[in-house]
Amino acid sequence: MADNPITSPADFYDVFSDVTGGDLEAWRRAAEFGAAARDRVNAAWEAADYPLDLVREAAAAGLMTDGIEIPGQPSYSALGRSLIVMEVARCDASLSTAIAVQAGLAMRSIANCGSEEQKTKWLPAMATCDKLGAFALTEPDHGSDSVALETSARREGDEWVINGAKKWIGHGSVGDVSIIWARTDDGEVGGFLVDQTAEGYAAETINGKGSLRGIPQALITLTDVRVPDSARLPGARSFRDTAGVLSGTRCSVAWAALGIALDCFERALAHVQEREQFGRKLAGFQIIQQRLSDMLQDLVSMALYCRRLADLEEAGTLSPKQASLAKVHNTRAARRIAADARDMLGGVGILLENHIMRHMADLEALHTYEGTDTIQSLIVGKAVTGVSAYR
Repeated sequence: MADNPITSPADFYDVFSDVTGGDLEAWRRAAEFGAAARDRVNAAWEAADYPLDLVREAAAAGLMTDGIEIPGQPSYSALGRSLIVMEVARCDASLSTAIAVQAGLAMRSIANCGSEEQKTKWLPAMATCDKLGAFALTEPDHGSDSVALETSARREGDEWVINGAKKWIGHGSVGDVSIIWARTDDGEVGGFLVDQTAEGYAAETINGKGSLRGIPQALITLTDVRVPDSARLPGARSFRDTAGVLSGTRCSVAWAALGIALDCFERALAHVQEREQFGRKLAGFQIIQQRLSDMLQDLVSMALYCRRLADLEEAGTLSPKQASLAKVHNTRAARRIAADARDMLGGVGILLENHIMRHMADLEALHTYEGTDTIQSLIVGKAVTGVSAYR
């Protein structure tokens, strides 16, 4: 256990003590990146700036592939790529979201559904962040109810004409290509590679966010955007194809929540071991030890969920409902841990320099995106009852 980046008692059940080889190397590389980036992320978050230099540094460290096989890039197991997500989120959720958008959503869509020509053109350039990609599914009026997709793609000869709007799209206003999900005139759901400089593509960065301030998200309007038929992802024909991508990112959210909770726990533990009140260290008070024990119970359960997710992914047997259960459990637990950690730091807990306040705010986005708490719970409810509470 001493050889891995968790040096505190946080891995109480030695869930990650057996990580070795390429997985351990990936984890260490992500930890080194996070340690170097940590002092710079607060300023970017406070100013709502996108630290693209840090994103490119992550790519240079081989952290931007989501385990996709790409020539010239390191290859990771499901566990290795998940440990990268956990460790980067331990530093900053905006950076881990950038990896999720670029690799877990945009690149994964091309890898899963694209042609060989599309993979060759885009994946190597995106793995180095020479090109930035966006995944545009969510619409202004349709978040959880994505099946009600209104964006349309109409076939005209060898071209598609796309109309509609998308919202909350990472990289949608600062990237190079957006994967636009639209309903085609034959009733299918298609994915289209749309150049962000295309005529009719308009994107504005959403301002005023109190969460994930270190990554831009966009409102996109598509007005008679024309793309050639070669821009359509040939393997994307239904929502089942998008679900294969989204299940992986829900797992990534569970891992990111674990990383954030891990950092909050470790910072709270370090604080109470140093801070004195009423003539003794805070760590010696019964109420503090009780709260740390409660936090650790959540943290261990989160780690066990995540380790099992990696096993199921590696075996190719992970189901969307299993990803949903992990996502909702871990974001709930991380919010509890972050709230306790902030409170245990007292007044200084609200300062960005101590990182926990930023983590608390960012968890609100993780709790919501890639499927809200309510929707994930209803997916699990349908699985255990056989009755759909939505449709």
